[in-house]
Amino acid sequence: MNRRKRMHMADNPGQTSPLDYAVTHRDSSTMKMVEDAIAHKQVMLAYQPVVSAYDHKAPAFYEGLIRVLDDTGRVIPAKDFMGAVSDTETGRMLDCLALELGLHTLVQQPDVRLSINMSARSIGFKRWINSLKRGLARREDIAERLILEISESSAMQVPEHVTDFMDDMQMQGVSFALDDYGAGATSFRFFKDFFFDIIKVDGQFTRNIAMDRENQILVGAMTAIAQQFDMYTVAGRVESPEDAEILKQLGFDCLQGFLFGAPTVSPPWKDNKAKGNRRRKSA
Repeated sequence: MNRRKRMHMADNPGQTSPLDYAVTHRDSSTMKMVEDAIAHKQVMLAYQPVVSAYDHKAPAFYEGLIRVLDDTGRVIPAKDFMGAVSDTETGRMLDCLALELGLHTLVQQPDVRLSINMSARSIGFKRWINSLKRGLARREDIAERLILEISESSAMQVPEHVTDFMDDMQMQGVSFALDDYGAGATSFRFFKDFFFDIIKVDGQFTRNIAMDRENQILVGAMTAIAQQFDMYTVAGRVESPEDAEILKQLGFDCLQGFLFGAPTVSPPWKDNKAKGNRRRKSA
């Protein structure tokens, strides 16, 4: 873009730049894709294991991550659409569907513990709250196997509502995880005011940590503080055995990342059910 055109645009701040137009067009297309997926019930959860830092074989719990199918049938991860919909009613509908799918899994799989992402905005969304209440009423043990994950940035949007909601749900047995800790303007207020059960440190601090002494110091401080507040700690984006060992030494309770399994829409319990069905048919 030449200097004269830049000056002209500066004199006309209401004019849309090519970049703004491209972003707006992309977000509009993304919104349409997600709305179509919801309308056609092409929404699902992908499950990723979270393992003990000391025993990588049996998952401590799974995280259920929302996915949609586009018009070609491709599975689209949340990072490709949540930015465009998170503050909209479509985002609230995705939160509802994620919760409903997760609660259904907990009913069908009594040995599974599951975490589901939510936005603080969904606390005031009638369908989401009603879905949560109905789900918790279906089995006595659902609450103690459900973990609700709220990101650091989302929790700070309506902190009073979040703390009241957490107090109510924790009385019923539901656990809460602070997701992506460190991704934003990190504050020690989270430890003092929010009583989270689990803290998930953002992957920018834990990925390749074996080679990053500064992140080792920062993460070590985070885990030490979390332990003083009786919070379980989870390290995300763990991709190498070397990183897993360092994170264990730094005091993490659990680890999550491609080293232990990528998110999949075909978790072990679905595979086991399919194998059982094949055996019965062949008998």
